[in-house]
Amino acid sequence: MPYRRTPQVQARLDAQREAILTAAGEILAERGYAGCSVSAVAEKAGVATGTVYRHFPGKAELVVELFRNVVNHEVDAVRQAAQRPGTPAERVAAIVETFAERALKVPRQAYALLAEPVDAPIEAERIVFRRVFRDELARHVREGVRTGQLPPQDADLTAAALVGGAAEVLIGPLTTDSADAVGALRTFIFRALGGKDA
Repeated sequence: MPYRRTPQVQARLDAQREAILTAAGEILAERGYAGCSVSAVAEKAGVATGTVYRHFPGKAELVVELFRNVVNHEVDAVRQAAQRPGTPAERVAAIVETFAERALKVPRQAYALLAEPVDAPIEAERIVFRRVFRDELARHVREGVRTGQLPPQDADLTAAALVGGAAEVLIGPLTTDSADAVGALRTFIFRALGGKDA
């Protein structure tokens, strides 16, 4: 007869997994991807290194799950920002500003998630995130073009350029504490969309 986990055993394993993910998130925010070793995560979570490997095959898989959790929160935040009243250009700006402001609150983690050299599975997750972000922006650009509030343009191309531009702008402030990146980004967005400065 196959072994079946009791609810208590499953609850303990779930709590262990959550502690590992929490510890990994804290280390990523403090030390970045390079400093987020399995042994460091195990120590911070208060478990043996082998316990981490029971839950995750390796560092990349652990960080992929962590990345997905963080990205889901970020996507929810930018979608809420897009619900604010205003023109399509103002909603695009609100999405990018929200993302930038949140990234600047945890610069080391944001740098790790946006630009730090990482393993291939994490890079693949970055691409997924950029596409989701692009699609959210493109929806509002498309609306602006349809309603005549923005000049005709390829919404997907414009949105992809805005995502790439925002990430590139943030990489500097995330690593060098540049001043007023969000304000400069807002001006860039309105100009890139073909509108007037807000």
